[in-house]
Amino acid sequence: MVADFTLDDLIDSYRNGIFPMSDARDDDYLFLVDPPKRGILPLDGFHIPSRLRRKVRTTSFEVRVNTAFSQVIELCAESASDRPNTWISHPIQSLYQALFARGLAHSIEVWHDNRLVGGLYGVAIGGAFFGESMVSRATDASKIALVHLVARLKSGGYSLLDCQFQTDHLKQFGTEEIDRAEYHERLKEALTLEADFYDLPARTDGRTALKVLGFTD
Repeated sequence: MVADFTLDDLIDSYRNGIFPMSDARDDDYLFLVDPPKRGILPLDGFHIPSRLRRKVRTTSFEVRVNTAFSQVIELCAESASDRPNTWISHPIQSLYQALFARGLAHSIEVWHDNRLVGGLYGVAIGGAFFGESMVSRATDASKIALVHLVARLKSGGYSLLDCQFQTDHLKQFGTEEIDRAEYHERLKEALTLEADFYDLPARTDGRTALKVLGFTD
Protein backbone atom coordinates (compact mmCIF):
# COMPACT_ATOMS: atom_id res chain seq x y z
CA MET A 1 0.00 0.00 0.00
CA VAL A 2 3.03 2.29 0.36
CA ALA A 3 3.91 2.90 -3.28
CA ASP A 4 0.52 4.39 -4.10
CA PHE A 5 0.10 6.29 -0.82
CA THR A 6 1.22 9.90 -1.21
CA LEU A 7 1.79 12.76 1.19
CA ASP A 8 -1.50 14.34 0.10
CA ASP A 9 -3.22 11.04 0.84
CA LEU A 10 -1.77 11.15 4.34
CA ILE A 11 -3.00 14.71 4.92
CA ASP A 12 -6.46 13.77 3.66
CA SER A 13 -6.44 10.78 6.00
CA TYR A 14 -5.81 12.98 9.02
CA ARG A 15 -8.52 15.40 7.93
CA ASN A 16 -10.89 12.44 7.88
CA GLY A 17 -9.86 11.11 11.27
CA ILE A 18 -7.68 8.28 10.00
CA PHE A 19 -4.02 7.60 10.78
CA PRO A 20 -1.44 5.14 9.39
CA MET A 21 0.31 2.29 11.16
CA SER A 22 2.57 -0.59 10.28
CA ASP A 23 3.39 -3.90 11.94
CA ALA A 24 7.17 -3.56 12.14
CA ARG A 25 10.11 -1.26 11.47
CA ASP A 26 11.08 -3.07 8.25
CA ASP A 27 7.54 -3.61 6.98
CA ASP A 28 6.85 -2.00 3.59
CA TYR A 29 3.09 -2.26 4.11
CA LEU A 30 1.03 0.33 5.99
CA PHE A 31 -2.62 0.27 6.96
CA LEU A 32 -5.06 3.00 7.95
CA VAL A 33 -6.82 3.07 11.31
CA ASP A 34 -10.11 4.69 12.33
CA PRO A 35 -10.76 3.10 15.75
CA PRO A 36 -14.27 2.86 17.22
CA LYS A 37 -12.98 4.54 20.40
CA ARG A 38 -10.57 7.46 20.36
CA GLY A 39 -8.32 8.79 23.09
CA ILE A 40 -8.21 12.58 23.41
CA LEU A 41 -6.66 14.92 25.95
CA PRO A 42 -8.96 17.88 26.74
CA LEU A 43 -6.73 20.95 26.71
CA ASP A 44 -8.81 22.64 29.42
CA GLY A 45 -8.80 19.52 31.58
CA PHE A 46 -5.09 18.74 31.49
CA HIS A 47 -3.90 17.37 34.83
CA ILE A 48 -0.29 17.56 35.95
CA PRO A 49 0.69 15.62 39.10
CA SER A 50 2.30 17.90 41.68
CA ARG A 51 5.63 16.09 41.53
CA LEU A 52 5.80 16.58 37.78
CA ARG A 53 4.87 20.26 38.14
CA ARG A 54 7.84 20.75 40.45
CA LYS A 55 10.13 19.01 37.99
CA VAL A 56 8.87 21.02 35.01
CA ARG A 57 9.50 24.22 36.97
CA THR A 58 12.99 23.36 38.24
CA THR A 59 14.45 20.83 35.79
CA SER A 60 17.83 21.28 34.16
CA PHE A 61 16.42 19.77 30.97
CA GLU A 62 16.14 22.11 28.00
CA VAL A 63 13.02 21.91 25.82
CA ARG A 64 13.33 22.75 22.13
CA VAL A 65 10.90 22.68 19.22
CA ASN A 66 11.60 21.28 15.74
CA THR A 67 15.39 21.24 15.98
CA ALA A 68 15.80 17.45 15.75
CA PHE A 69 12.63 16.07 14.20
CA SER A 70 14.39 13.11 12.55
CA GLN A 71 16.20 12.20 15.75
CA VAL A 72 12.95 12.17 17.72
CA ILE A 73 11.34 9.75 15.26
CA GLU A 74 14.44 7.55 15.31
CA LEU A 75 14.34 7.48 19.10
CA CYS A 76 10.62 6.66 19.11
CA ALA A 77 11.22 3.84 16.62
CA GLU A 78 13.95 2.16 18.66
CA SER A 79 13.02 -1.11 20.33
CA ALA A 80 12.73 -1.07 24.12
CA SER A 81 12.22 -3.63 26.87
CA ASP A 82 8.49 -2.88 27.02
CA ARG A 83 8.12 -2.50 23.25
CA PRO A 84 10.32 -4.83 21.17
CA ASN A 85 8.57 -3.85 17.93
CA THR A 86 7.45 -0.51 16.53
CA TRP A 87 4.69 0.60 14.19
CA ILE A 88 6.98 3.33 12.82
CA SER A 89 8.19 1.70 9.63
CA HIS A 90 10.78 3.30 7.36
CA PRO A 91 8.11 4.26 4.76
CA ILE A 92 5.95 5.85 7.47
CA GLN A 93 8.97 7.74 8.78
CA SER A 94 9.63 9.09 5.30
CA LEU A 95 6.05 10.35 5.07
CA TYR A 96 6.40 12.22 8.37
CA GLN A 97 9.68 13.71 7.22
CA ALA A 98 7.80 15.06 4.21
CA LEU A 99 5.05 16.39 6.49
CA PHE A 100 7.70 18.13 8.58
CA ALA A 101 9.18 19.71 5.46
CA ARG A 102 5.71 21.01 4.62
CA GLY A 103 5.32 22.50 8.10
CA LEU A 104 2.58 20.14 9.24
CA ALA A 105 4.57 17.93 11.62
CA HIS A 106 6.39 19.04 14.76
CA SER A 107 8.64 17.70 17.48
CA ILE A 108 8.94 18.71 21.12
CA GLU A 109 12.42 17.72 22.26
CA VAL A 110 13.93 17.34 25.71
CA TRP A 111 17.70 17.82 25.94
CA HIS A 112 20.27 17.38 28.69
CA ASP A 113 23.86 18.52 28.20
CA ASN A 114 23.14 18.79 24.45
CA ARG A 115 21.97 15.16 24.32
CA LEU A 116 18.44 14.30 23.20
CA VAL A 117 16.87 12.37 26.07
CA GLY A 118 13.21 12.29 25.04
CA GLY A 119 10.32 14.03 23.40
CA LEU A 120 7.35 13.54 21.15
CA TYR A 121 6.14 14.32 17.66
CA GLY A 122 2.84 14.74 15.89
CA VAL A 123 0.86 16.39 13.12
CA ALA A 124 -0.86 19.79 13.25
CA ILE A 125 -3.69 20.72 10.89
CA GLY A 126 -5.99 23.64 11.63
CA GLY A 127 -6.80 23.57 15.33
CA ALA A 128 -6.13 19.84 15.72
CA PHE A 129 -2.91 18.22 16.87
CA PHE A 130 -2.51 14.49 16.28
CA GLY A 131 -0.02 13.04 18.73
CA GLU A 132 1.93 10.19 17.19
CA SER A 133 4.59 8.90 19.57
CA MET A 134 6.56 9.89 22.65
CA VAL A 135 9.78 8.57 24.15
CA SER A 136 11.95 8.87 27.26
CA ARG A 137 15.62 8.09 27.69
CA ALA A 138 15.69 9.99 31.00
CA THR A 139 13.14 10.00 33.82
CA ASP A 140 10.03 12.06 32.99
CA ALA A 141 11.44 13.37 29.68
CA SER A 142 8.36 12.48 27.63
CA LYS A 143 6.05 13.82 30.36
CA ILE A 144 7.87 17.15 30.35
CA ALA A 145 7.55 17.25 26.56
CA LEU A 146 3.80 16.65 26.88
CA VAL A 147 3.40 19.53 29.36
CA HIS A 148 5.18 21.86 26.94
CA LEU A 149 3.09 20.58 24.03
CA VAL A 150 -0.21 21.22 25.81
CA ALA A 151 0.90 24.72 26.83
CA ARG A 152 1.85 25.46 23.22
CA LEU A 153 -1.47 24.17 21.91
CA LYS A 154 -3.49 26.16 24.45
CA SER A 155 -1.54 29.33 23.72
CA GLY A 156 -1.88 28.81 19.97
CA GLY A 157 -5.65 28.37 19.91
CA TYR A 158 -5.93 24.62 19.30
CA SER A 159 -9.07 22.80 20.39
CA LEU A 160 -8.24 19.11 19.89
CA LEU A 161 -5.34 16.95 21.04
CA ASP A 162 -5.79 13.49 19.57
CA CYS A 163 -3.94 10.76 21.49
CA GLN A 164 -5.27 7.98 19.21
CA PHE A 165 -5.77 5.43 22.01
CA GLN A 166 -6.49 5.67 25.71
CA THR A 167 -3.60 4.21 27.74
CA ASP A 168 -2.89 3.79 31.43
CA HIS A 169 0.14 6.05 31.02
CA LEU A 170 -1.96 8.89 29.59
CA LYS A 171 -4.88 8.57 32.02
CA GLN A 172 -2.91 10.41 34.71
CA PHE A 173 -3.07 13.54 32.54
CA GLY A 174 -6.85 13.51 32.17
CA THR A 175 -7.30 11.77 28.84
CA GLU A 176 -10.78 10.68 27.81
CA GLU A 177 -12.10 8.02 25.47
CA ILE A 178 -14.88 9.05 23.12
CA ASP A 179 -16.67 7.19 20.36
CA ARG A 180 -15.85 7.59 16.69
CA ALA A 181 -18.85 9.77 15.81
CA GLU A 182 -18.13 12.30 18.56
CA TYR A 183 -14.44 12.37 17.63
CA HIS A 184 -15.26 13.14 14.01
CA GLU A 185 -17.54 16.00 15.08
CA ARG A 186 -14.82 17.50 17.26
CA LEU A 187 -12.28 17.06 14.49
CA LYS A 188 -14.55 18.75 11.94
CA GLU A 189 -14.87 21.78 14.22
CA ALA A 190 -11.14 21.89 15.01
CA LEU A 191 -10.18 21.89 11.34
CA THR A 192 -12.02 25.19 10.83
CA LEU A 193 -9.66 26.98 13.23
CA GLU A 194 -6.50 28.86 12.32
CA ALA A 195 -4.23 27.87 15.19
CA ASP A 196 -0.61 28.95 15.60
CA PHE A 197 1.95 26.38 16.78
CA TYR A 198 4.49 29.17 17.24
CA ASP A 199 2.40 31.46 19.42
CA LEU A 200 4.92 30.63 22.16
CA PRO A 201 8.64 31.09 21.45
CA ALA A 202 10.46 28.04 20.09
CA ARG A 203 12.30 27.73 23.39
CA THR A 204 10.00 28.19 26.37
CA ASP A 205 10.96 27.46 29.96
CA GLY A 206 8.93 25.37 32.35
CA ARG A 207 7.62 28.28 34.40
CA THR A 208 6.18 29.91 31.30
CA ALA A 209 4.56 26.65 30.17
CA LEU A 210 2.97 26.12 33.58
CA LYS A 211 1.70 29.70 33.68
CA VAL A 212 -0.06 29.19 30.33
CA LEU A 213 -1.68 26.09 31.83
CA GLY A 214 -2.87 28.02 34.87
CA PHE A 215 -0.39 26.65 37.41
CA THR A 216 1.15 29.58 39.26
CA ASP A 217 2.07 27.92 42.56
